[in-house]
Amino acid sequence: MNILILGAGLMQKPAILSAKELGFTVCVIDANDKAVAIPYAHKFKKIDLKDKEGILEYAKELQIEQNGGLAGVFTAGTDFSASVSYVCQKLSLPSHSFEAATNASVKTQMRQCFKTHNVPSPEFFSVSKVQIQSESQINQLLQTITSKIEYPFVVKPVDNMGARGCRMVRSQNEFASAIKVATESSRTNTAIVEDYMEGPEYSIDALVYNGTFTITGFAERHIKYPPYFIEVGHTMPAILEEDKYNQLVSVFALGAKSLGLTTGAAKADIKWTKNGPMIGEIAGRLSGGYMSGWTYPYASDINLTKQGILIACGKEPEQLIKNRISVKFQPSEKCKNAEKPYELFQIPCKRTSAERAWMSIPGTVEYIENIQEFTDKAVFDTLPRATVSLGSKVDFPRNNIEKCGNIISVSHNHQIAQQVSQDAVSNIFITLKPNTKETDDFLQCKTYDDEKDFPPSAFGKLTQNQLEKIEGTIPKDSKVQEFIPEIIKKDFSEKIDWNYNTVLSTVQKFDILRPKHPELKMKDFWQALLRGGIQGAVYFSDSIK
Repeated sequence: MNILILGAGLMQKPAILSAKELGFTVCVIDANDKAVAIPYAHKFKKIDLKDKEGILEYAKELQIEQNGGLAGVFTAGTDFSASVSYVCQKLSLPSHSFEAATNASVKTQMRQCFKTHNVPSPEFFSVSKVQIQSESQINQLLQTITSKIEYPFVVKPVDNMGARGCRMVRSQNEFASAIKVATESSRTNTAIVEDYMEGPEYSIDALVYNGTFTITGFAERHIKYPPYFIEVGHTMPAILEEDKYNQLVSVFALGAKSLGLTTGAAKADIKWTKNGPMIGEIAGRLSGGYMSGWTYPYASDINLTKQGILIACGKEPEQLIKNRISVKFQPSEKCKNAEKPYELFQIPCKRTSAERAWMSIPGTVEYIENIQEFTDKAVFDTLPRATVSLGSKVDFPRNNIEKCGNIISVSHNHQIAQQVSQDAVSNIFITLKPNTKETDDFLQCKTYDDEKDFPPSAFGKLTQNQLEKIEGTIPKDSKVQEFIPEIIKKDFSEKIDWNYNTVLSTVQKFDILRPKHPELKMKDFWQALLRGGIQGAVYFSDSIK
């Protein structure tokens, strides 16, 4: 029997493999006929995931095939759960309704559902591209927004994922460019402006089945580098008090019910704020970002994707039902009178899985290497992005698509899992092509007016007074470890960069990578290292003719 899976990228690989293990003939579609997971499927057809009618016609063809027809339609880690529901509703296959999936895909509709049903979420405004055609329109819009919500606030497309086009607006001069980028990043040229929620953020997966709502992954998200929201990793499971856990789950379930989700997956980004749980967004699909297909299965021994596929094909998810335990319905103060939306369950994790990303400063990739091979058995996956290759351009990420790669580790010890993944990230190094404008501009701290303090410095910046205390040169081919200025040992020794290196470990790695180097002017070398980390230090040395 056929199953149709939308998407053939890395995030869909677990779905393709799981469907094959269940005995289905796996048919995948993607607009990219070179997508990395195509070879794992039985059949491939090039169809844009936005093309609902084209997908429907292909699904009809599969449904009348003599090998058993079409059992279900499924996606994970894409923006196109609404396309799944559209096809399923037309063909009477199990899924959320098309209306519910649309509610869970278009953030303005989502927010309105939350507001109507008294589910805690931020105040918001919808903005279309036609509203920002002139400077006067933009100024008037900003005046309307700031009469209701304070700085900082958040601007993002209504229908995109991966934090593309999403950023914080901290002052008036950041608004115009932010709203333009957000509308241009939207398939419908529409953005949402909403109140910023302060507090720790969690990503939660669930499966909705026969009136039950089972939590299948509860991770702490590690978000950094304003004005953007860059997820530098997540840790599964999150560690928090039972009272907070129950409230977060209960508000997630209320939000899912308000959208109309009944059959399939649900995924929430939710924060614990000073006012309790507040929902960022809920999608009608399993999460991307290595959570549903990697870290949760590693931590729980449950193939979440396989259980989701069974639901999508009208079959009972036996492993889900067998292993789940009840969760207390405990709505927060803001929705304390709400009725229980579903019977609530969870499948607890047995161990910890930690995912961490590695990143690069701006430039052109000349070489990629590990300073040492990973020998720790707790490192389960090293997942470089296919777009980061020799000769490609890299930049400090402004969204979650622009990171360079990810490490996933697993351990029975929560702290060890996190430390192992961070250590592995710290030992990956991208050499940048010397004498490149983008890298020079970064090291000289050139930034855009609407991106104050971004990109960040690896360790910080020397004051003029500190600079005056650094004199002399580092002799050719000598160990840089022997020339660390006292002011840096004193004021920067505790700082850690975006790839989990300290100043000392950065210097040690420089001596490994560049035992042969030209004479280095102390003041300039240390400024490059503090600004750009190991990449900045090596680039500075390589750029000396």
